[in-house]
Amino acid sequence: MKPVIGLSCYRNKAQWGVWDTEAVLLPTTYTRSVELAGGIPILLPPPQDPGDHADAVVARIDGLIITGGPDVDPARYGADRHPQTDQPGGVRDAWELALLDAADRISLPVLGICRGLQVLAVHAGGTLQQHLPDQLGHQLHSPGGADYGTVEVIVEPKSRVASLVGDRLQVSCHHHQAVAEHPGLQISARSADGAIEALEADGERFRLGVQWHPEERDDAGLFGGLIKAAAR
Repeated sequence: MKPVIGLSCYRNKAQWGVWDTEAVLLPTTYTRSVELAGGIPILLPPPQDPGDHADAVVARIDGLIITGGPDVDPARYGADRHPQTDQPGGVRDAWELALLDAADRISLPVLGICRGLQVLAVHAGGTLQQHLPDQLGHQLHSPGGADYGTVEVIVEPKSRVASLVGDRLQVSCHHHQAVAEHPGLQISARSADGAIEALEADGERFRLGVQWHPEERDDAGLFGGLIKAAAR
């Protein structure tokens, strides 16, 4: 049987047809990438009371993807909000952190993408650099609007990420924040300007995150690695 992969998603106001109302949203590039890798995608919208649902949801899936989205509330890692940081989205933050708690309890395979990498770091007790241009002096990682930046990523040769995507690659990215501290997680890739682009946990369990958007380039490696781990 194909493994079932749960993907966190938005709960936002949206328009389609004659409708203009709150909706559960996720770009189809995510679900298509899961399907192409051999999995069955299901969306996991944030409920009003996340703590009561996470264990039940995680018990019914074989793998978890924490997807891209808005900035994590800096209060989650003990920081004041930077002027460029998004307004807090408490329900989604709480839901994804609860999903990661539940996933840890049963050693569920986890892949974090963009915001998902940052949520993994915050869940581990880490912190974020809230506005990367302050540190790097450029906006190549997020050129503006809906445009993706293209950066070169250098991967640690013996890492799990390297086994899935190789030692060096061009990636699509759309982020103005980056991981700063990441206790318990190892850096497995950086961009040429030094920004952390991937983290992974030691051990046999598949638990890693990337700052780029593999779904935008039909990157079978990362999704394939998750599906293989979930199929076990």
